[in-house]
Amino acid sequence: MASSKEYLMFLMDQLSGLEGVSYKTMMGEYILYYEGKIIGGIYDDRFLVRPTQAARRMLPDALMEKPYDGAKEMLLVGELDDRVFLSDLVREIYEELPEPKKRGIKS
Repeated sequence: MASSKEYLMFLMDQLSGLEGVSYKTMMGEYILYYEGKIIGGIYDDRFLVRPTQAARRMLPDALMEKPYDGAKEMLLVGELDDRVFLSDLVREIYEELPEPKKRGIKS
């Protein structure tokens, strides 16, 4: 089942106070980025984030779920109504992620 555009727009609105949040569509789902780093995504109308130490600390009771068959498990963000919490969560996850790999230019 693909995620709905309505769910995406709701979540993007919840994160609208945080500059630098973007998304890319991939096979009916949405990969979420903050300042160029992948922090999670929307899969089957579920907001899943990368299980960094900060995310585990901030979401101590969150379920681990696979976004799709064969994928690594991610943390399910169940509470989406608190904009400040969501922004803080994204910032904290970002801080623990490595810089994106630079793609080389082929000649």
